Amino acid sequence: MAYSSNLLFLSFFVLTISQTQAKTFQPKALLLPVTKDSSLLQYTTQIKQRTPLVPIKLTIDVGGNFMWEECEKGYVSSSYRPVSCGSKICKISRSGACVVKCPPPHVPGCHNDSCSHLSYNPFTRLSNLGELATDAVSIQSTDGRSSGPMVLVPGLLFSCTPSTPSLLRGLFSGAKGIAGLGRSLVSLPSLFASAFKFQRIFAMCLSSSSQSGGVIIFGDVPYEFQLKKEVSKSLMYTPLIHNPKSTRRFYSKDDPSTDYFICLTSIKINSREVPLNMSLLNIDKEGKGGTKISTFDPYTVMERSIFTAVLKVFMEKTEGMTRVPSVKPFQYCISSKNLGSTRVGPPVPTIDLGLHYKSVSWKIYGANSMVQVKDDVLCLGFVDGGLNPRTSVVVGGHQLEDNLLQFDLVKRRLGFTSSLLFMQTNCANFNFTSSV
Repeated sequence: MAYSSNLLFLSFFVLTISQTQAKTFQPKALLLPVTKDSSLLQYTTQIKQRTPLVPIKLTIDVGGNFMWEECEKGYVSSSYRPVSCGSKICKISRSGACVVKCPPPHVPGCHNDSCSHLSYNPFTRLSNLGELATDAVSIQSTDGRSSGPMVLVPGLLFSCTPSTPSLLRGLFSGAKGIAGLGRSLVSLPSLFASAFKFQRIFAMCLSSSSQSGGVIIFGDVPYEFQLKKEVSKSLMYTPLIHNPKSTRRFYSKDDPSTDYFICLTSIKINSREVPLNMSLLNIDKEGKGGTKISTFDPYTVMERSIFTAVLKVFMEKTEGMTRVPSVKPFQYCISSKNLGSTRVGPPVPTIDLGLHYKSVSWKIYGANSMVQVKDDVLCLGFVDGGLNPRTSVVVGGHQLEDNLLQFDLVKRRLGFTSSLLFMQTNCANFNFTSSV
């Protein structure tokens, strides 16, 4: 009941569109364009925030708790409102601190009796205390087939963090913060759903190219890509697993994880099962183990015994291919001369991630398993995570590209397509041309 009442409160708190605008247009869903930064292998987006509106570049963190932004000295907005320390939204956000007295002048990021939160950079694992606030955000609508009119959220929650060069370190050039999409009542999927009264569902489709973008769609609509491919009909589903402990630094030991965990039960390579220590695939009472989805790890990271077992079987299955010297961070590389190609990438063994039920598996084909590191050299895009990592398997960005993923926070499940290349489409094929 508390969870439901919190959702109702969020619907009230997140200031919705004006009555006049609501009568003329009520969006079914919203979209954010996604660009891949080729130098740092990050996935980025841009929103328009403040009054008057200013474009803000952000790095996407699919497991992030909320949106945070560096509030530089020049932050100017007539619609900025700090969140008070004792408010219900402060408690819902699981804030661990409040600013009782802030030295004047009071500016965005610094007000008396304001709710505070740690803004966390997952790339450097550094954090800084920021002020929870709301401000206007303009975002594009969609029907799932093409982009639609821009709509306004007059007061969207975010963390306004004072300028500290170290907090933005590791983010792509021009980034002002993080767009958090995690399992939280104050992440962007929850806030947008509350503002426009649609389901807490979002889909993410990351492009493999830095020249053409992917898309994130908030709301439950058909996901149609050019060539009239409605890929939502091809989704398979697996439960999202609750991890009772945060897997990130600088969070309370009582905070649950906002990352998306799934139940990995087996790994097969060309139908051959990889021997695994199954206890590593479970999440223990301290929150260690299991398998999660990540957009800030560029490649899938595996606990050492899992990685070694996968590498051994993959090498045996590619025994006839020409091995070449390894290229960091990868351990196994082959020559791509005369290797040829298929619709789904290099003709290498298929890796099946077996999930909660025997008939449900996430297939990883050559386009997602192999990385072109230089001319005529391909490397297996999995990384040794060492001994005793916090999470046993982290499915990284390269393995997610050109796969449509639907995160259903209502039914607590992940929908996935495996590679869209099989359907003769990809994540760059969404129609961003407005039909209105």
